[in-house]
Amino acid sequence: MSETNASSVVSSYLRRRSFWVVLFTLCCSIRVLGGAEEIPPLNKLVLWAISTMPSGVGYDASQQAVDRLAASVTVSKDGKTIEQDLSVAKANFCSGATYLVFLRVIEELRSRDSLKLLPKVLARYAHLGVADGEEIFGRWNANGPGTAKLFAELRCGTNFTSYEKARPGDFMKMWWSNEIGSKERGHLVVYLGKTILKGKEAVRFWSSNNPDGYGVKTVPKTRIKRVLFSRLDKYRRLKDAGKLSLKNVFLADMLRKPFTWDQVVRECRVSEK
Repeated sequence: MSETNASSVVSSYLRRRSFWVVLFTLCCSIRVLGGAEEIPPLNKLVLWAISTMPSGVGYDASQQAVDRLAASVTVSKDGKTIEQDLSVAKANFCSGATYLVFLRVIEELRSRDSLKLLPKVLARYAHLGVADGEEIFGRWNANGPGTAKLFAELRCGTNFTSYEKARPGDFMKMWWSNEIGSKERGHLVVYLGKTILKGKEAVRFWSSNNPDGYGVKTVPKTRIKRVLFSRLDKYRRLKDAGKLSLKNVFLADMLRKPFTWDQVVRECRVSEK
């Protein structure tokens, strides 16, 4: 099936879901600023995946939380399905929460026979017990533009900085300071849109947020020093994950080195227009 049929696949899938899930998706398609906006078809699956996640359960970014998350994601005994047991994961962190959503999108595409992954590729997606920059989750979980770099390597998505181009269901890395890499402070989320908070422009998003955990949060836009959106739009290229190197040095180095925005733009093929 061609990627141009993604919209029909998603529409058919959503018709099979309960009314409250569809309502959740429709509600997320509206921004207070700018009115209704069209949501790309794969973004709708991201929003659906959010609706299947629990609420709360707490925030924890410790190594113990990483270990629990790794133990909670496995491949089924027949090697055909990525399974998640969030009772094992318990309290989570932002990159872990968004990666679980990403895996749920992959599994839904696979269940509809829209995406076919070899068992060895499926195993790489499910392997979370890795260091930053390693395998697939290690890329996603790295400091800096982890999701954007993964999408750039797979050529499965578009990376950009424009709020005007952004739509609910885009993955979004926010930086709370101008530092990138070893000294950065950031947050990886699913973008839900812009709104007004206490008379000022604000940004709504879903993630595992400190301190409550899974849920929606709104922050003033002025708090965000830099932003990078990543939109999954070429899902069939997810099968090429088996071709990725075992380690991405650029992302692995984010733990111990500072980086410039120009380096991020080059490495991640970021559109700033």
